[in-house]
Amino acid sequence: MSYLPYVIGAYAVFALVMLWDFLAPRLQLRRELRAARLRAARERKPAGKPDPAVELSR
Repeated sequence: MSYLPYVIGAYAVFALVMLWDFLAPRLQLRRELRAARLRAARERKPAGKPDPAVELSR
C-alpha cells in the first residue's frame, strides 16, 4: 500500500493555502489603497467646475 498520492495531495493543499495566505492581504491592501486614492481625487475636485451629471439632472 502506497501513501504517495495522499502525501502529494496534502503537500499540494498546504502549498495552495500558504500561497493564498501570502496573496490575500496584498490584494486587499491594493484594493483599499485604490479606493482611498479615488476618494481623495473626488474630494480634490475643483469647486468652480460643476459636475455635468448634476447639471443635467436639474
